[in-house]
Amino acid sequence: MKKEIKIPDSIGLRTEYKRKFSLLDMYSAFMLIPSIISVIRKNKKQNLISNLFIERLQLAVTEVNGCAACSYAHTHMALKQGMSSEEVKAIVFAQHFADTRGFPKAEAYQVIVDEYGEEQASIILAASQMMIAGNIYGIPLSALQSRLKKRPYKGSTILYEIGMLIMGVIILPITLIHGLLRQLFGISHIRLDNKPGEDNE
Repeated sequence: MKKEIKIPDSIGLRTEYKRKFSLLDMYSAFMLIPSIISVIRKNKKQNLISNLFIERLQLAVTEVNGCAACSYAHTHMALKQGMSSEEVKAIVFAQHFADTRGFPKAEAYQVIVDEYGEEQASIILAASQMMIAGNIYGIPLSALQSRLKKRPYKGSTILYEIGMLIMGVIILPITLIHGLLRQLFGISHIRLDNKPGEDNE
């Protein structure tokens, strides 16, 4: 008999932003999609990091960002596949990545490189980057869905929600072309904050 999957009641009941992103954030995240897809496809062939672990990393990112739509989907997938208590450093890195809005500290990334090696660290970063790109689109979508249920997010407007959703569709082809050109010129998806000091807000 198949075990029933229970989704936490808190998912989908959010009524305020944990984090709000701008159109510039969206462009910056979407631009990396071609490189990210390339890294993740390569991982699928080589199976260096399991899909379950990638789901767990992405769930850590989406929980920090507070995207109800993404939390629901990734919690469902993670519960369906079963969760492991391993890979704590990578999960902490994924949370740090989200805390720094996609620009992790170089020393934090180096911890992952030291633990997993360059190739696997690149996959861990790519999985986190893919999730933040999804969150940037999913957060205004979640806010709009909540508004339609007569529970608008505090500090949100319908103009922001619909504007981000429409602009996301408009800029996606442009960002993908930009990303493909970056890839063609060998520009890596690895973007780090090399400045010493505290994490970005």
